[in-house]
Amino acid sequence: MRLPLQGGLPPVDTVAGTVVEIACDESGFSGTNLLDPATPVITHASVDLRGEEAAALVATLRSGFRFSPNEFKSRQFLRRPEAGEVLEWFLAALRGRAHVHLVDKQYFVVTRVVDLLLAEPSYAAGTRLTQENRPAALALYRARGSAGADWTAFLAAFVEMCRLKRRHRPDQRTVEGFFQARDALVRHGLGAPAEDVLHGLSRDRVGSLLARLSDDDRSIPPPLEPMLPALAETVLFWSGGSRRVLVTHDEQSALTAGRLRRLQRVLAGRAGPSPLAGLVMVDSRDDPRVQVADLLAGVARRLPGSVDDGPLQPLLSPTSLRDSIGDALPT
Repeated sequence: MRLPLQGGLPPVDTVAGTVVEIACDESGFSGTNLLDPATPVITHASVDLRGEEAAALVATLRSGFRFSPNEFKSRQFLRRPEAGEVLEWFLAALRGRAHVHLVDKQYFVVTRVVDLLLAEPSYAAGTRLTQENRPAALALYRARGSAGADWTAFLAAFVEMCRLKRRHRPDQRTVEGFFQARDALVRHGLGAPAEDVLHGLSRDRVGSLLARLSDDDRSIPPPLEPMLPALAETVLFWSGGSRRVLVTHDEQSALTAGRLRRLQRVLAGRAGPSPLAGLVMVDSRDDPRVQVADLLAGVARRLPGSVDDGPLQPLLSPTSLRDSIGDALPT
């Protein structure tokens, strides 16, 4: 027995203007457990295939593999001896019809530190719409190599501090833990750009953010939720500045109607309709377009080199594996 689908924001009226319909799914999402070394990357894949095109593609793939009759999974797909040849065909079939957004989870946490504690919190946080905050985030991220275990401890302290339930008072022990972790990083002598970011993390700003989260200030995005900026980047990519985007998405609890409305308003800017026309949740077993997106997301997460600089040319966004000028972020 299937439970009713949750989330989404279906359009209430016919969507006017030029519209592109895309289907999306993710791979590597682990909720607020952003520092799990087993899944360091999240991929959010999207395709603009029609239903019959996706069904034909799935049927072709299935004809040479023994998969579940309902959907594919990349792990089983990539284990097959003939996977290389079939993967090349699969990616070529999606040329110009697909997009993959890659999120490095550690770098996402860094953008959250900067966008929420050094700037005004917004649903634009962590996207190209907050590009002015990118140099600070990159400076801190690139200094991590000399910090050793204190780097991971700093990120973990931020995550723990932000696991604040609505209507609950902030735990001062986690606040103290965050600033102790910050001070430990400073002692490594990371250099002026990174240290400027760390010194800018004031107790007043942290206290203000946590108080607003505790008071259920819905204008602040969930601080540990990467799916919202990933969706925003996906919509902005497909919109191209002129089209509206109607999204069909595999069920994702993070994409609630309230959050999507706020994201919709942020993407709209000062004038004109939002590029996010609406989002409809589906069960991936019922939609071959989402099955294709699911397979693509899994392949991209496990083999990022297969799509990076390949036929899909993934967007180099503020939370991607590369920076905006194409330089690989240091590993």
